[in-house]
Amino acid sequence: MLDDFLIRAVLAGLGLAAVAGPLGSFVVWRRMAYFGDSTAHAAILGVALSLAFSFSIYAGTLAIALTMAVLVTVLSMRGQAMDTVLGVLAHSALALGLVAISFVPQARVDLNSYLFGDILAVGRGDLVWIWSAAFVVLGLLAWRWQRLVTASVNEELAMAAGIDPRVERLVLSLALALVVALSIRIVGSLLISAMLIIPAAAARPWARTPERMAAIASLVAALAVFGGMASSLYLDSPAGPSIVVAAALFYAAGQAFRRN
Repeated sequence: MLDDFLIRAVLAGLGLAAVAGPLGSFVVWRRMAYFGDSTAHAAILGVALSLAFSFSIYAGTLAIALTMAVLVTVLSMRGQAMDTVLGVLAHSALALGLVAISFVPQARVDLNSYLFGDILAVGRGDLVWIWSAAFVVLGLLAWRWQRLVTASVNEELAMAAGIDPRVERLVLSLALALVVALSIRIVGSLLISAMLIIPAAAARPWARTPERMAAIASLVAALAVFGGMASSLYLDSPAGPSIVVAAALFYAAGQAFRRN
């Protein structure tokens, strides 16, 4: 029989998988990979603030991720080059977070768990937060689904239909910030983007509709969770990176047998 901590770890991974499919699809469609990576890197600053002032890690990472999302969206609306803005903000926030966290004694031992995740240490309280955030993100995406898809396919078409692409971009940015916050304990800040991009990229060749791609991506992410946890259990490999490696293997297999 599986130990309780393994069951909690699998449930946490499945919570991430459920939301990684649809949100990751939008990240791939809109080429927001760098944005997701930048938001995830900035989350380390939230970890540092949380540990320094003794409040929830989730609250700190969520606050910084939301601030990052809003700031990047506002600057891009003002005509700033997106890649430059992301590069400056992400690396500055990451560097500041690493400097700040070095002054928090209790964080020095656990830094790797925030960078690469520590899914085996997930508790019941973490599960409540992870699944609550997952339901919020899924509800938000379901509510805005058609608008988000239209704005992702063609912004001019979206404006002709009365849809403001800037609003939809902000919605995705906020959803991405929530996913970063819920993922920090699972795969860590350096691997969050991988769980958004790789399953969606693996699903893309096999899907004819946006809905099917989102569903297949969630399935790939869920299978990666099971595969990564099995690898961690039997090979004693780190769980978070093992999940990402499993997702990458599904992507490689899909490319090998993809449709012509």
